[in-house]
Amino acid sequence: MSAEPRGSGADQGNADARRALRRGVYLLLAALSLGNAVGRLLAVDSVNRAEAEKRAVSARLDSLARKLAADGLAPGEVATELEHQRPEVEREERLMRPFLSANDRSRWLAIRALVDHGQFEIDPLLDRRVWNTIDMVQHRGRDGELHLYSSKPPLSYLPTAGVYWLVKRAAGWTLTDQPHAAVRLVVAIVNVIPLMLLIGIAAALAERFGVTDWGRIFVVAAAALGTMHSAFVVVLNNHLHGALFAAIALYAVVRIVADGDARLRQFALAGAAAALTAAHELPALSFTAVVGVGLLWLNPRAALQGFAPAAAIVAAAFFGTNYAAHASWRPPYAHRSATDPEDNWYDYSYELEGRTIDSYWRNPQGIDRGEPSRAAYAFHCLVGHHGVFSLTPMWLMSMFGLALWLRGDDRFGRIASAAIALLTLVCLAFYISRPLGDRNYGGMTSGLRWMFWFSPLWLWAMIPAADRLCCSRTAQAFGATLLAISVLSASYPTWNPWIMPWLTARFP
Repeated sequence: MSAEPRGSGADQGNADARRALRRGVYLLLAALSLGNAVGRLLAVDSVNRAEAEKRAVSARLDSLARKLAADGLAPGEVATELEHQRPEVEREERLMRPFLSANDRSRWLAIRALVDHGQFEIDPLLDRRVWNTIDMVQHRGRDGELHLYSSKPPLSYLPTAGVYWLVKRAAGWTLTDQPHAAVRLVVAIVNVIPLMLLIGIAAALAERFGVTDWGRIFVVAAAALGTMHSAFVVVLNNHLHGALFAAIALYAVVRIVADGDARLRQFALAGAAAALTAAHELPALSFTAVVGVGLLWLNPRAALQGFAPAAAIVAAAFFGTNYAAHASWRPPYAHRSATDPEDNWYDYSYELEGRTIDSYWRNPQGIDRGEPSRAAYAFHCLVGHHGVFSLTPMWLMSMFGLALWLRGDDRFGRIASAAIALLTLVCLAFYISRPLGDRNYGGMTSGLRWMFWFSPLWLWAMIPAADRLCCSRTAQAFGATLLAISVLSASYPTWNPWIMPWLTARFP
C-alpha cells in the first residue's frame, strides 16, 4: 500500500475514503481484542481444580450424612439437612476461584477488607484455601497491634474498590458469596475498557504520524493483539493502567508539541497522566520527569499552571492514601530496613488457623531467589526466556523505528524518540542492576512485566518502521512473522498470565 495522496480535491476524497476504511479496520481489530479479552475473562478460574472441589464437597457431605444418621435422623431428614448444609459446605470447600495469583489476591484482599469491612487490615480475612497471599506486609496498626496489609500501593487498588462498591450496591454480589460474577464484572470495567482506550490512542497516533495504510494498520494490530496486556487483561494488575496513563500522557504531549495546542487543559492532562504512570510503575518516575522538564522548557508558564498542579494532586493522592492505609508516608516496599526490625515490614510471622506461618520473603523459593549471574539476567531479560525481544519480537521494529525517527526531519520525532530511547535504556539498566533478591524477572509471570508500560511509547516508535515494510511482500511477511510470534507469547497463558513463558522450554 502506498502513502496517502495529498493535493487535489479528488485526491483528498480518495484519502478520506481510505481513512474511513482504515478506521473500519481499526474497529474490527478492537472488536477482535475485545472479544478475546471478554471470552478469556468469562473462562477465568483456577485451572484443574473443578474435580478436586467436587470430591472435597462430596467427602464433606458424606461425612455429615454419616454423623446425622448416627444421631438417629431418618433418611429423609438426612437428605433435607444435607441440602440445607450444601451451600455452606460448597463455600468452605471452594477451590475454583477467579483469583489467579498471590499478586492479584493481595489486591482483592485489600478491596474486600476496605469495601466489606471498612478497614485496610487483611489479617481477619485470611484462610488457607482461598483468601491467602504472599504479597503482604506486617506492621503495627493505629491500635498498637500487629496487622497484615496488602503490599500494593493503595492508589493502585482504591479505584477498583470503588467499582466493586458500586457492583455490590447495584447487583448485590460480593467477593465472598458470588466471587466469579463480582470479579468478572469488576475486571471487565477496570481492565477491558482501559485496553480499548489504549488501542484507540494507538490508532489515533498511527493516523497522526503514519504515512501508509499498511503501516498504520500494522501498528494498531500490534496494539490490539501483540502486547502482553491481552494476557494480563483477565487479572487485576498495575501494568495495563500504567501503560494507559503513559499513552494518555504521550497523546497530550503530541497535542501540545506537535500540534501546537497550548491550552492549559492539555498540560494538566499530561501532568496527571504522567504522574499516574509513575504511581502505577515506580521506574516511570523517570518518564514523569522527562515529560515535565520538556514541557517546562517549551512553555514554562503553562507547565507551572497546568502540568505541575495536576502532577502534585496525583502525588498527594499517592502519599495520602498510603498514609491512610499504613500511617506512613513511605509505601510498603520502602520499609525493608536491615537494622530496624520495626521498619522491615517483610520479615514477620503470623498465626493462621492454629499454625505459625513465616513470611514467604524470609525464605523465597524458586525464581524468587533471584538470578545469581547478572550477565545471565541481562540475557534473559532481553532475548532469553523472559526476553522483551524474544517473546515480543515486534518491539525490534520499535527499536528500528527509533533510529528512523532520530534520522528524520520531524523535530518532534527526533526529540521524542531520543527521550524514549533514553528511558528504555535507563529502565532496563535499573532492573538489570538490581540486587540478587530483586533479579527475579517479576516472579512467576509470562513476560518481563516491569517493561509492559512502555508499550504505547514503543508502538509510536514503531510507526516509521511499519511504514517501511509496505515496500515489498517480503518485508510485510517479515513484519507479520514478528507480530505472529508476539501474539503467540500473549496468547500462550490461556487462562492465567502468572505462569512461566513458553520459552522456558528452550531456556530452562
